Amino acid sequence: MKSPVTKRSIVLAGHKTSVSLEDAFWQALKEIAAGREMTLSELVSAIDAERRHGNLSSAVRLFVLDYYRAQINGGGENENTAGDMIVPPPGTSVRRSE
Repeated sequence: MKSPVTKRSIVLAGHKTSVSLEDAFWQALKEIAAGREMTLSELVSAIDAERRHGNLSSAVRLFVLDYYRAQINGGGENENTAGDMIVPPPGTSVRRSE
């Protein structure tokens, strides 16, 4: 039986890392990134830079959950309400401080 979790490699701040997510979360993340005119790596980098605790996979899941909760509660996509995260505009690089 195939696991519902898919591990993918992604480049964050110039470093390759892997993120394990269910296919539904990968699909949602791609849709959010496309709607914000960002690459998947740019969006995940922004999520990574803003997370305060937990692992990256958990932070991504919580971001997606918050994004869709904001949609249900009347927050538009352009309001950037998902997890109170500030996502940079297209073309802006995101660097994580170590």
